[in-house]
Amino acid sequence: MRGVVAYLAAVVAIGLVFSRPGGVRADTTTDGETAHFLLHGGFDLWRNGGFGHGGLLWSPDGLMKEGFTLKLVLAAGTYRYRSGTTEITGRQYLASALPGWRFKDGTTELTVFAGLDLQQHQVSPDDPANRLRGFNIGARGGFDLWLEPIPAALMVTTSVSASTIGKNIWARAAAGVRAFDLWLGPEGVYGGDESYRQLRFGAHVTGLRTGVVEWSAGAGWVTDSDKRSGMYGRLGVLLRK
Repeated sequence: MRGVVAYLAAVVAIGLVFSRPGGVRADTTTDGETAHFLLHGGFDLWRNGGFGHGGLLWSPDGLMKEGFTLKLVLAAGTYRYRSGTTEITGRQYLASALPGWRFKDGTTELTVFAGLDLQQHQVSPDDPANRLRGFNIGARGGFDLWLEPIPAALMVTTSVSASTIGKNIWARAAAGVRAFDLWLGPEGVYGGDESYRQLRFGAHVTGLRTGVVEWSAGAGWVTDSDKRSGMYGRLGVLLRK
């Protein structure tokens, strides 16, 4: 089943935007008030598809404190895949509501979450072999881990997200050093199920601030089990309230 490429691309975009920005206090706004909401958006592009996404993270006690947190995510995009010798064009719409809990110990932060996952897939021409086509209801769970072995100088982050829709799993690992008031370093992403796998290797820039807005970006090389490869790029933006 090759339609799963849509799911993977959307989750890549979603997972990357939730990586914690470095170099600023994530629990305060620009006027010094405690931040409870993180609003985000962005897009993810590669040769066989593109996705846009948006949503929010809500922590009633503050974005950098232990306790309850809620992720709401929306994503939509298009993708291409091969079914036998036929090239299929698909469209996907995704919505997830993910309550969870944040744990903190110094500069180490772990958030675990689980909740509802909704997906709509449309394909042209019709592909009876793609069991994701149509409307799907499932569950999603995972975690985000951030730690700084050398506070404010070296960071490592890992995220995992899995859905019962298509039995997919996505994972990202990245590291970074602090330079020019930014986090700079390598990133790697894996996504797949029993019939499709995708690997990405690249570099990321995280924590660029312009006024009240914060930016992140990444680019590199992608290859998959359909023996397709090429460049990928993504851009994320966030705002704390």
